[in-house]
Amino acid sequence: MSLFSRHLPDADIIAGIQAGGSTRHSIENRFYEKHLFMVRAGERKHHLAYEDCVSAYDDAILAVIDHISTGRFRGQSKLETYLYQLFTNKCVDQIRKKTTNREQVHNAMSIDDSLLQLPDLAHTVVQQLITQNDAEKLHQHLQRIGDKCRQMLLAWGEGYSDEEIAQQMNYNTASVAKTSRLRCLERLRDAYKLTNK
Repeated sequence: MSLFSRHLPDADIIAGIQAGGSTRHSIENRFYEKHLFMVRAGERKHHLAYEDCVSAYDDAILAVIDHISTGRFRGQSKLETYLYQLFTNKCVDQIRKKTTNREQVHNAMSIDDSLLQLPDLAHTVVQQLITQNDAEKLHQHLQRIGDKCRQMLLAWGEGYSDEEIAQQMNYNTASVAKTSRLRCLERLRDAYKLTNK
C-alpha cells in the first residue's frame, strides 16, 4: 500500500466516486485496498473464516460506494468508521447465515431473493439461472451489461478464480477483480429488475 493511498482524504474519495468514469474506478480500488486490514481484524474479532471476512468486506465496500453515489452517506462520521460499522454488520450476517442456514439451499427462491441473501453472488446466480431453463434470458441480459462484464461473469460461471480473471483481464489484484465482478452482478440484477417491472 502506498503512502499516497494510505492518506487519501474522505473528501477526495467521495468526490472521486461521484465523478464516475475511470476516476471513480481508480478511487474505488484505492479505497478498497486502503481498508483491507479490516478483513484480518474481522477474522480475529468474529472468529470467521478468511473467505467469509473477505466476502463481508466486499459487501461492505460495495454498500459504502452505493451510499456515496446515491447521497445516503451524509458525512456524519469518517468514511473508515462508516465502512467499519457496515463491515461489522456484514460479519454478523455471515455468523447468522451459518447458524440458520438449514433448508435455504433446497428452497425455491426468486432471483431477487437469492441475490439479496448471497454475499458472493455471481457463480450461484449463473448456475441457478441455467438450472431454471433461463439461459436465453440470461444471455440477453449479459449482452446488455457490456462486453467486459459479460466476459467476467461468464468466466466466473465457468469456474475461473478471481485471481485467474484478474490476470486474463489485466486487473491489479484478485480483490479488484472481485469488486468489479460484484459490480457487474449488480448491473445484471438491475437488468432483471427492469424486465420484471
